[in-house]
Amino acid sequence: MSSLDFISQESAFGAHNYHPLEVVIERASGVWVWDVEGKKYLDCLAAYSAVNQGHCHPKIIETLKQQAEKCTLTSRAFFNDQLGPFYQQLSELLGYEKVLPMNTGAEAVETAIKAARRWGYRNKGIAAGQAEILVFGGNFHGRTTTVVGFSSDDAYQADFGPFTPGFKIVPYGDLAAVEAAMNGNVCAMLIEPIQGEAGIIIPPAGYLQALRALADKNNCLLICDEIQAGLGRTGKMLCCQHENVRPDLVILGKALSGGVYPVSAVVGDDKVLSVFEPGSHGSTYGGNPLGAACARTALSVLVDEGMVENSRDLGAYALERLCKLDSPHVKDVRGLGLWIGIELHAETGGARPFCEALRGMGVLCKETHDYVIRFAPPLMISKADLDWALEQLEAVLTAPLPVAK
Repeated sequence: MSSLDFISQESAFGAHNYHPLEVVIERASGVWVWDVEGKKYLDCLAAYSAVNQGHCHPKIIETLKQQAEKCTLTSRAFFNDQLGPFYQQLSELLGYEKVLPMNTGAEAVETAIKAARRWGYRNKGIAAGQAEILVFGGNFHGRTTTVVGFSSDDAYQADFGPFTPGFKIVPYGDLAAVEAAMNGNVCAMLIEPIQGEAGIIIPPAGYLQALRALADKNNCLLICDEIQAGLGRTGKMLCCQHENVRPDLVILGKALSGGVYPVSAVVGDDKVLSVFEPGSHGSTYGGNPLGAACARTALSVLVDEGMVENSRDLGAYALERLCKLDSPHVKDVRGLGLWIGIELHAETGGARPFCEALRGMGVLCKETHDYVIRFAPPLMISKADLDWALEQLEAVLTAPLPVAK
């Protein structure tokens, strides 16, 4: 079957909840992917940071194979020999006391919400049913009805209501707005340290530190959603570490398993995660031995192979180079580590045609919020491969406007 055959088949039998670039990937290795016709592309999306370690990292794949032949699932009705070591490794890596495993990022966000509310009722003394969580305009924390209910993007909410109460949206980066929204019923603030889906939006310097201080002053929790920003993407193991901020809860997913198996987690201390007791929360697959084994190796290769440092160094290099680009199409370039957003002027008609032009040159990027090209290759990319990708990007951005398809 050709690429067009596969695209037609997916369109005919699948629900149309995505609008993919027209490339059908058959195999992948490191930063490279190949379509069914054999054409090679450099992946500059990295599955929204799920493959920070690179596609099909051989050590993670070997772990997957070995564990799959031994034991894949026990449920949490029994112990398994992979979960405890995973807990200890992740706790010690990030400096927290406890880990609560789930499968997908959205499940981990829901877990953090439940933890924060229960903490508010049991530890802060908030009256039953009155807990509030402050969230931020432009947020993207997943696709559940609870989460889209506090999105500020109408497209994520259309015809999915009614929504869960108890969330208050404040402008991202506006400290005064957070201070004004604070009251005795606020149990937590839930924030992305950099907003990825919103277009790689970076808050003002010192903003997370100020939120940490506000949380302490008002006896509420600071929860950082590091599902995309964490595990090396910004040049630190956690993005919040750029401001030396220690959240009460950290939400992880995506790269936690190196892109080979869904694994997510909420990480925190006993003072919060002790609100759960047997039967209060769980998941049949959450904490399964296959996922735990993959996550252990995924974390190890991030550290052992210097991927976080590579993101820091090559990300700074790429950002400096792109900021110097003389292009009539570019409005702004911003980023941290190997996570860069290239915002285009409205007159360009949007980022999609540019991403399609890049695809034709062998580079896979994806637009976000219409006018931003997201540039986020796997963290193990070499400087030579990065230079080649930047050359293609520079060529597309300095050429005449591409024609939309």
